[in-house]
Amino acid sequence: MRSKKILIALALVISLIFAACDYSGAGKDSRYNIWLVVKSTDTQFWLSTFAGANAAKAEYNVDLTIVGPDTEEDYEKQNEYIEQAVREGADAIVFSAISYSENAAAIDAAARAGVKVVVIDSDVDSVNVSARVGTDNVQAGRMTGSAVLDTDEEEIYVGIVNFAQGSRNGQEREQGLLESLDSDARVKDIYTINVAATPEAAELGVQNLIAEHPEINVLVGLNEPLAVGTARAVVDLGIEDEVRVVGFDTNPECIELMRDGAVSALIAQNPYAMGYLGVECAWKSLEGETFDPDTWIDTATTIITKENMFSQESQQALFSFG
Repeated sequence: MRSKKILIALALVISLIFAACDYSGAGKDSRYNIWLVVKSTDTQFWLSTFAGANAAKAEYNVDLTIVGPDTEEDYEKQNEYIEQAVREGADAIVFSAISYSENAAAIDAAARAGVKVVVIDSDVDSVNVSARVGTDNVQAGRMTGSAVLDTDEEEIYVGIVNFAQGSRNGQEREQGLLESLDSDARVKDIYTINVAATPEAAELGVQNLIAEHPEINVLVGLNEPLAVGTARAVVDLGIEDEVRVVGFDTNPECIELMRDGAVSALIAQNPYAMGYLGVECAWKSLEGETFDPDTWIDTATTIITKENMFSQESQQALFSFG
Protein backbone atom coordinates (compact mmCIF):
# COMPACT_ATOMS: atom_id res chain seq x y z
CA MET A 1 0.00 0.00 0.00
CA ARG A 2 2.83 2.37 0.92
CA SER A 3 4.58 1.75 -2.40
CA LYS A 4 1.32 2.41 -4.24
CA LYS A 5 0.94 5.77 -2.49
CA ILE A 6 4.51 6.67 -3.40
CA LEU A 7 3.86 5.81 -7.05
CA ILE A 8 0.71 7.95 -7.06
CA ALA A 9 2.61 10.84 -5.51
CA LEU A 10 5.38 10.51 -8.06
CA ALA A 11 2.85 10.42 -10.89
CA LEU A 12 1.25 13.59 -9.51
CA VAL A 13 4.61 15.36 -9.30
CA ILE A 14 5.51 14.33 -12.85
CA SER A 15 2.13 15.50 -14.16
CA LEU A 16 2.62 18.87 -12.47
CA ILE A 17 6.08 19.22 -14.01
CA PHE A 18 4.71 18.51 -17.48
CA ALA A 19 1.84 20.91 -16.90
CA ALA A 20 4.29 23.60 -15.87
CA CYS A 21 6.36 22.93 -18.99
CA ASP A 22 3.25 23.13 -21.16
CA TYR A 23 2.23 26.39 -19.51
CA SER A 24 5.67 27.88 -19.97
CA GLY A 25 5.69 26.91 -23.61
CA ALA A 26 2.21 28.31 -24.15
CA GLY A 27 3.19 31.57 -22.51
CA LYS A 28 6.20 31.89 -24.77
CA ASP A 29 4.20 31.14 -27.90
CA SER A 30 1.47 33.59 -26.88
CA ARG A 31 3.73 36.63 -26.48
CA TYR A 32 2.28 39.64 -28.21
CA ASN A 33 3.69 40.43 -31.64
CA ILE A 34 4.27 44.20 -31.85
CA TRP A 35 5.64 46.11 -34.84
CA LEU A 36 7.29 49.53 -34.57
CA VAL A 37 6.98 51.37 -37.90
CA VAL A 38 8.89 54.65 -37.93
CA LYS A 39 9.92 57.34 -40.43
CA SER A 40 13.53 56.26 -40.87
CA THR A 41 16.10 54.19 -39.03
CA ASP A 42 19.42 56.04 -39.01
CA THR A 43 19.08 59.30 -37.08
CA GLN A 44 19.94 59.78 -33.43
CA PHE A 45 16.27 60.48 -32.73
CA TRP A 46 15.14 57.10 -34.01
CA LEU A 47 18.06 55.21 -32.48
CA SER A 48 16.99 56.62 -29.10
CA THR A 49 13.39 55.60 -29.87
CA PHE A 50 14.55 52.05 -30.59
CA ALA A 51 16.45 51.92 -27.29
CA GLY A 52 13.28 52.84 -25.40
CA ALA A 53 11.17 50.38 -27.39
CA ASN A 54 13.62 47.55 -26.74
CA ALA A 55 13.60 48.33 -23.02
CA ALA A 56 9.80 47.99 -23.02
CA LYS A 57 10.11 44.82 -25.11
CA ALA A 58 12.17 43.25 -22.31
CA GLU A 59 9.93 44.65 -19.58
CA TYR A 60 6.69 43.34 -21.09
CA ASN A 61 8.10 40.19 -22.75
CA VAL A 62 6.82 40.91 -26.25
CA ASP A 63 8.15 40.17 -29.72
CA LEU A 64 9.19 43.42 -31.39
CA THR A 65 9.87 44.07 -35.07
CA ILE A 66 11.35 47.49 -35.96
CA VAL A 67 11.13 48.80 -39.54
CA GLY A 68 11.25 52.12 -41.37
CA PRO A 69 12.01 53.51 -44.84
CA ASP A 70 15.31 55.03 -45.92
CA THR A 71 13.93 58.57 -46.04
CA GLU A 72 11.32 60.51 -44.12
CA GLU A 73 9.33 61.15 -47.31
CA ASP A 74 8.53 57.54 -48.24
CA TYR A 75 5.06 57.11 -46.79
CA GLU A 76 4.32 54.44 -49.40
CA LYS A 77 7.01 52.21 -47.91
CA GLN A 78 5.47 52.75 -44.50
CA ASN A 79 2.12 51.59 -45.89
CA GLU A 80 3.82 48.46 -47.22
CA TYR A 81 5.27 47.77 -43.77
CA ILE A 82 1.83 48.19 -42.18
CA GLU A 83 0.37 45.67 -44.64
CA GLN A 84 3.27 43.29 -43.98
CA ALA A 85 2.72 43.56 -40.23
CA VAL A 86 -0.92 42.56 -40.66
CA ARG A 87 0.03 39.62 -42.90
CA GLU A 88 2.60 38.41 -40.38
CA GLY A 89 0.15 38.42 -37.51
CA ALA A 90 0.95 41.63 -35.67
CA ASP A 91 -1.18 42.15 -32.58
CA ALA A 92 -0.30 45.86 -32.42
CA ILE A 93 1.51 48.49 -34.46
CA VAL A 94 3.36 51.42 -32.88
CA PHE A 95 3.46 54.00 -35.65
CA SER A 96 4.98 57.37 -36.52
CA ALA A 97 3.33 58.76 -39.65
CA ILE A 98 5.24 60.43 -42.44
CA SER A 99 1.97 61.70 -43.89
CA TYR A 100 -1.04 62.59 -41.79
CA SER A 101 -3.40 61.80 -44.68
CA GLU A 102 -1.58 59.32 -46.94
CA ASN A 103 -0.90 56.80 -44.16
CA ALA A 104 -4.49 56.86 -42.89
CA ALA A 105 -6.03 54.20 -45.14
CA ALA A 106 -3.34 51.63 -44.29
CA ILE A 107 -3.78 52.25 -40.57
CA ASP A 108 -7.57 51.97 -40.86
CA ALA A 109 -7.20 48.67 -42.74
CA ALA A 110 -4.90 47.33 -40.02
CA ALA A 111 -7.41 48.32 -37.35
CA ARG A 112 -10.21 46.58 -39.25
CA ALA A 113 -8.05 43.44 -39.22
CA GLY A 114 -8.02 43.61 -35.42
CA VAL A 115 -4.61 45.21 -34.93
CA LYS A 116 -4.24 47.75 -32.11
CA VAL A 117 -2.57 51.00 -33.22
CA VAL A 118 -0.53 53.34 -31.02
CA VAL A 119 0.83 56.56 -32.54
CA ILE A 120 4.14 58.03 -31.42
CA ASP A 121 5.83 61.28 -32.47
CA SER A 122 3.73 62.07 -35.55
CA ASP A 123 -0.04 61.72 -35.93
CA VAL A 124 -2.18 60.02 -38.57
CA ASP A 125 -5.71 60.91 -39.66
CA SER A 126 -7.48 57.93 -38.15
CA VAL A 127 -10.13 57.41 -35.48
CA ASN A 128 -8.81 53.88 -34.95
CA VAL A 129 -5.82 54.87 -32.82
CA SER A 130 -5.83 53.46 -29.29
CA ALA A 131 -3.29 55.90 -27.80
CA ARG A 132 -1.06 58.78 -28.84
CA VAL A 133 2.40 59.38 -27.33
CA GLY A 134 4.84 62.17 -28.05
CA THR A 135 5.73 65.83 -28.07
CA ASP A 136 3.18 68.62 -27.84
CA ASN A 137 4.40 70.02 -31.14
CA VAL A 138 2.54 73.33 -30.98
CA GLN A 139 4.09 73.98 -27.56
CA ALA A 140 7.48 72.85 -28.88
CA GLY A 141 7.05 75.42 -31.65
CA ARG A 142 6.37 78.10 -29.07
CA MET A 143 9.50 77.04 -27.18
CA THR A 144 11.41 77.37 -30.44
CA GLY A 145 10.05 80.90 -30.75
CA SER A 146 11.30 81.72 -27.26
CA ALA A 147 14.77 80.55 -28.25
CA VAL A 148 14.63 82.63 -31.44
CA LEU A 149 13.61 85.74 -29.52
CA ASP A 150 16.27 85.29 -26.84
CA THR A 151 18.59 87.82 -28.46
CA ASP A 152 19.64 91.44 -28.16
CA GLU A 153 19.04 92.04 -31.87
CA GLU A 154 16.84 95.07 -32.47
CA GLU A 155 15.52 93.59 -35.71
CA ILE A 156 14.97 89.88 -36.29
CA TYR A 157 14.72 88.22 -39.69
CA VAL A 158 13.84 84.54 -39.46
CA GLY A 159 14.39 81.71 -41.92
CA ILE A 160 12.35 78.56 -41.17
CA VAL A 161 13.48 75.25 -42.64
CA ASN A 162 10.58 72.82 -42.46
CA PHE A 163 10.00 69.33 -43.81
CA ALA A 164 7.16 67.87 -45.88
CA GLN A 165 3.92 69.81 -45.71
CA GLY A 166 2.02 66.53 -45.26
CA SER A 167 3.61 65.92 -41.87
CA ARG A 168 1.48 67.00 -38.94
CA ASN A 169 4.64 67.50 -36.81
CA GLY A 170 6.10 70.15 -39.05
CA GLN A 171 2.80 71.98 -39.44
CA GLU A 172 2.18 72.12 -35.70
CA ARG A 173 5.73 73.19 -34.86
CA GLU A 174 5.58 75.96 -37.43
CA GLN A 175 2.17 77.02 -36.08
CA GLY A 176 3.50 77.36 -32.53
CA LEU A 177 6.65 79.11 -33.75
CA LEU A 178 4.69 81.67 -35.74
CA GLU A 179 2.37 82.31 -32.79
CA SER A 180 5.40 83.09 -30.64
CA LEU A 181 7.13 85.28 -33.22
CA ASP A 182 3.95 87.23 -33.89
CA SER A 183 4.08 88.59 -30.33
CA ASP A 184 7.40 90.43 -30.81
CA ALA A 185 7.62 93.65 -32.83
CA ARG A 186 11.33 93.08 -33.46
CA VAL A 187 10.45 90.33 -35.94
CA LYS A 188 10.42 92.09 -39.31
CA ASP A 189 10.18 89.21 -41.80
CA ILE A 190 9.80 85.44 -41.80
CA TYR A 191 10.78 83.23 -44.72
CA THR A 192 9.83 79.54 -44.84
CA ILE A 193 11.10 76.76 -47.08
CA ASN A 194 9.99 73.13 -47.18
CA VAL A 195 12.63 70.59 -48.13
CA ALA A 196 13.21 66.84 -47.95
CA ALA A 197 14.09 65.79 -44.41
CA THR A 198 17.80 65.24 -45.06
CA PRO A 199 20.84 67.28 -44.02
CA GLU A 200 21.85 67.67 -47.66
CA ALA A 201 18.50 69.10 -48.73
CA ALA A 202 18.44 71.47 -45.77
CA GLU A 203 22.01 72.65 -46.41
CA LEU A 204 21.28 73.45 -50.04
CA GLY A 205 17.96 75.07 -49.15
CA VAL A 206 19.57 77.33 -46.55
CA GLN A 207 22.35 78.36 -48.91
CA ASN A 208 19.75 79.42 -51.47
CA LEU A 209 17.62 81.13 -48.82
CA ILE A 210 20.55 83.18 -47.50
CA ALA A 211 21.55 84.15 -51.04
CA GLU A 212 18.02 85.43 -51.65
CA HIS A 213 17.52 87.01 -48.20
CA PRO A 214 20.93 87.98 -46.76
CA GLU A 215 19.20 89.97 -44.01
CA ILE A 216 18.25 86.72 -42.22
CA ASN A 217 19.90 86.60 -38.80
CA VAL A 218 18.14 83.55 -37.28
CA LEU A 219 17.61 80.14 -38.90
CA VAL A 220 15.41 77.37 -37.51
CA GLY A 221 15.59 73.67 -38.47
CA LEU A 222 12.40 71.95 -37.35
CA ASN A 223 13.68 68.38 -37.03
CA GLU A 224 17.00 66.61 -36.55
CA PRO A 225 18.18 66.25 -40.19
CA LEU A 226 17.10 69.81 -40.98
CA ALA A 227 18.91 71.14 -37.90
CA VAL A 228 22.10 69.39 -38.98
CA GLY A 229 21.87 70.71 -42.55
CA THR A 230 21.04 74.22 -41.40
CA ALA A 231 24.03 74.32 -39.04
CA ARG A 232 26.33 72.96 -41.73
CA ALA A 233 25.22 75.64 -44.17
CA VAL A 234 25.94 78.43 -41.67
CA VAL A 235 29.41 77.02 -41.00
CA ASP A 236 30.15 76.51 -44.69
CA LEU A 237 29.07 80.08 -45.46
CA GLY A 238 31.21 81.39 -42.60
CA ILE A 239 28.34 83.36 -41.06
CA GLU A 240 28.31 81.80 -37.56
CA ASP A 241 28.85 85.23 -35.99
CA GLU A 242 26.00 86.78 -37.96
CA VAL A 243 23.28 84.11 -38.01
CA ARG A 244 21.97 82.22 -34.99
CA VAL A 245 20.78 78.62 -35.46
CA VAL A 246 17.96 77.03 -33.46
CA GLY A 247 17.41 73.34 -34.13
CA PHE A 248 15.50 70.28 -33.00
CA ASP A 249 16.75 67.15 -31.27
CA THR A 250 20.19 66.08 -30.12
CA ASN A 251 22.30 65.02 -33.07
CA PRO A 252 25.98 64.76 -31.95
CA GLU A 253 27.06 67.10 -34.75
CA CYS A 254 24.69 69.80 -33.51
CA ILE A 255 25.84 69.28 -29.92
CA GLU A 256 29.43 69.80 -31.02
CA LEU A 257 28.47 72.89 -33.01
CA MET A 258 26.67 74.24 -29.94
CA ARG A 259 29.89 73.89 -27.96
CA ASP A 260 31.64 75.83 -30.73
CA GLY A 261 28.94 78.51 -30.79
CA ALA A 262 27.49 77.81 -34.25
CA VAL A 263 24.21 76.51 -32.78
CA SER A 264 22.43 78.73 -30.24
CA ALA A 265 19.72 76.37 -28.98
CA LEU A 266 18.33 72.88 -29.43
CA ILE A 267 14.74 71.87 -28.73
CA ALA A 268 15.30 68.42 -27.25
CA GLN A 269 12.47 65.91 -27.36
CA ASN A 270 12.42 62.58 -25.51
CA PRO A 271 12.44 59.85 -28.17
CA TYR A 272 13.49 57.19 -25.66
CA ALA A 273 10.26 57.78 -23.75
CA MET A 274 8.28 57.71 -27.00
CA GLY A 275 9.66 54.27 -27.84
CA TYR A 276 9.17 52.89 -24.35
CA LEU A 277 5.68 54.29 -23.80
CA GLY A 278 4.60 53.38 -27.32
CA VAL A 279 5.32 49.69 -26.73
CA GLU A 280 3.95 49.90 -23.17
CA CYS A 281 0.67 51.43 -24.37
CA ALA A 282 0.40 48.80 -27.11
CA TRP A 283 0.80 46.03 -24.53
CA LYS A 284 -1.69 47.64 -22.16
CA SER A 285 -4.21 48.11 -25.00
CA LEU A 286 -3.92 44.43 -25.86
CA GLU A 287 -4.50 43.65 -22.19
CA GLY A 288 -7.74 45.62 -22.30
CA GLU A 289 -6.68 48.99 -20.88
CA THR A 290 -8.18 52.02 -22.62
CA PHE A 291 -6.71 55.47 -23.25
CA ASP A 292 -8.14 58.77 -24.41
CA PRO A 293 -6.86 58.91 -28.01
CA ASP A 294 -7.69 62.61 -28.21
CA THR A 295 -5.16 63.43 -25.47
CA TRP A 296 -1.46 63.00 -26.19
CA ILE A 297 0.68 61.35 -23.54
CA ASP A 298 3.29 64.12 -23.40
CA THR A 299 6.93 63.02 -23.30
CA ALA A 300 8.29 66.49 -22.42
CA THR A 301 10.57 68.88 -24.29
CA THR A 302 13.60 70.88 -23.11
CA ILE A 303 15.37 73.97 -24.45
CA ILE A 304 19.13 73.40 -24.36
CA THR A 305 21.65 76.19 -24.84
CA LYS A 306 25.41 76.47 -24.48
CA GLU A 307 24.85 78.03 -21.04
CA ASN A 308 22.77 75.15 -19.63
CA MET A 309 23.98 72.18 -21.68
CA PHE A 310 26.01 70.71 -18.82
CA SER A 311 23.19 70.74 -16.28
CA GLN A 312 21.83 67.37 -15.18
CA GLU A 313 18.49 67.94 -16.92
CA SER A 314 20.16 68.91 -20.20
CA GLN A 315 22.61 66.01 -20.07
CA GLN A 316 19.70 63.58 -19.63
CA ALA A 317 17.98 65.11 -22.65
CA LEU A 318 21.13 65.23 -24.79
CA PHE A 319 22.27 61.68 -24.24
CA SER A 320 19.65 58.96 -24.59
CA PHE A 321 19.29 56.06 -22.20
CA GLY A 322 20.09 52.54 -23.23
